[in-house]
Amino acid sequence: MSDRRDILVTSALPYANGPIHLGHLLEYIQTDIWARYQKLRGENCHYVCADDAHGTAIMLRAEREGITPEQLIERIQKEHEEDFAGFLINFDNYYSTHSEENREFASYIYERLRDSGHIATRTITQAYDPEKGMFLADRFIKGTCPKCKTPDQYGDNCEACGATYTPMELIEPQSVHSGATPEERDSEHYFFTLPDMADFLHEWTRSGTLQPQMANKLAEWLEAGLQDWDISRDAPYFGFEIPDAPGKYFYVWLDAPVGYLASFKNLCSQRSDLDFDHYWKADSKAEVYHFIGKDIINFHALFWPAMLKTAGFRTPTAINCHGFVTVNGQKMSKSRGTFIMANTYLKHLHPEYLRYYFAAKLTSGVDDMDLNLDDFIQKVNSDLVGKVVNIASRSAGFITKQFDGKLGGEITEPERLREFVEAGEEIAGYYEEREFGRAMKRIMELADKANQYVDEEKPWVLIKDESTRDQVQAISTNALNMFRILMTYLAPVLPETAENSAAFLNTTLDWQKLDDHLLDHGINKFKPLMKRIDRKQIDAMLEASKEAVAEDQKPAGTKTQESNVDPIAPQIEFDDFAKVDLRVARIENAEHVEGADKLLKLTLDIGEQRQVFAGIKSAYAPEDLIGRLTVMVANLKPRKMKFGTSEGMVLAAGPGGSDIWLLAPDSGATPGLRIM
Repeated sequence: MSDRRDILVTSALPYANGPIHLGHLLEYIQTDIWARYQKLRGENCHYVCADDAHGTAIMLRAEREGITPEQLIERIQKEHEEDFAGFLINFDNYYSTHSEENREFASYIYERLRDSGHIATRTITQAYDPEKGMFLADRFIKGTCPKCKTPDQYGDNCEACGATYTPMELIEPQSVHSGATPEERDSEHYFFTLPDMADFLHEWTRSGTLQPQMANKLAEWLEAGLQDWDISRDAPYFGFEIPDAPGKYFYVWLDAPVGYLASFKNLCSQRSDLDFDHYWKADSKAEVYHFIGKDIINFHALFWPAMLKTAGFRTPTAINCHGFVTVNGQKMSKSRGTFIMANTYLKHLHPEYLRYYFAAKLTSGVDDMDLNLDDFIQKVNSDLVGKVVNIASRSAGFITKQFDGKLGGEITEPERLREFVEAGEEIAGYYEEREFGRAMKRIMELADKANQYVDEEKPWVLIKDESTRDQVQAISTNALNMFRILMTYLAPVLPETAENSAAFLNTTLDWQKLDDHLLDHGINKFKPLMKRIDRKQIDAMLEASKEAVAEDQKPAGTKTQESNVDPIAPQIEFDDFAKVDLRVARIENAEHVEGADKLLKLTLDIGEQRQVFAGIKSAYAPEDLIGRLTVMVANLKPRKMKFGTSEGMVLAAGPGGSDIWLLAPDSGATPGLRIM
């Protein structure tokens, strides 16, 4: 068909350093549903992805395991592909950034940037591990905070007092790799002069390519002024060497999005009907869509389009961001068993349960999504089993047992069937705009009407009277045609159940032929299409997740778990403790701190406004904090920091990293309430 759309769809590349978990799966399920919908509608759509296979973390993990990086990424990619296949993610091509195509495209883009004057070099001073023979990122250096003397702090800021410093200002700094004392050494680095692209990026980010919330966030960064982007790393490094710079390697975030080009190029080499340039040339009429998490928007909507534009490629048609996944209202937790790996889930539950639940809650926005396990059970059992599958199970028996498996010769309720068919364009619009939740709601409204129709007609009563026997065939024929239409609408979300439904109905599910009703048509014996979730399955999954974590965290050799417990600080007198004024504070605003890896700037309400810098960026996005309550030390002397003055200290619980917990908005405490 000449009017078919040519569409290329991608998801962000999973890092080849660990397994897939339920938080990751939101993105791939969302993308897969959208791509399947396009294909079901007859569009020329291709979905590609790849493992992000470069970087220091992969190099060091391979070294710890006593294998080569190539062996590690090959194993991890196989695990990723098995997990994705288990969740019915239907890639047209799944590749790796450690490929010849990726090397060629990364080098080509770099050379175009260089030749157009957008690459600069300058010498920078970095910490260096003399034993490992490598430069160290700040996160690979630990020591005692020079301000508050708290031990075991990272090399950029103190998680205890919020102080910022350079790694070499730490007291007794140590490399986390070797324990050696880092040295300061100079190194020449290569930079993409991103400020040169500011005018283009101002226009591009406001062109409708981004969701408004993301465009507004990028506007803040653009207004603050872009900085040159360091695109090089020193050897040793697992990645691609920069063509004209021996011993220098492309930073992983330069060649990661290039993986979209490489994976599609690899698909084109397998398919004679695909032309790479048709999709990626600057004046392409094809469509390219990226689905990503909101936390990597800067790489995809600033660096990536600037690279593509300069190198003569087209930029994306749209970048669709989603939020994060919480479980039972909280961050995924290993101790509670809610940090659930994909393969753990698949051992206990059907993948389409999660596909449907995510679809039912997904919108076109970037809000975070909560996987409430009680709601999960209720929604799957009620919607899929109690409504949709119920239409088929209650109607099929009459056809196979009483009418030799043959449907009636006419639709006796044409108006009812017409409503189901005409809803197709509305549902298609919801799919197209990624309003999957609204699509699922409309489909379930139709499922309710189908069940209500059967309830009203009571075929189980009519079958007892020979004079009304034919009515039962007609009622069941109407109901099963309704079911066929509903399963066509649900096929992007429930591909396996749709396939099994088509086999049962002895037909194909075609969105273009919704009104080609099955008449005088033989069907096969009905087999259960979906089982109800039992709470015991959820409990078993959570327990298995806890056991997996416990096994993973077993200390090596003869060391006990004492090594994971922070040492108790020296004792203080009660009078010292009584001086601390602890107040409940409401977080009125939260924002990123330019140039700080761990800090967020908080505006707190304790009856008056206070500005506090807190090292909780690893656990919360700024928009997730607004409206939450926390406890702050209100009488801490204000401290001037590199980024401004901090007027107190926020208290939080948890082991650190991504597990830092503040109070929820509904915890009942009043802002300004004194605790001590």
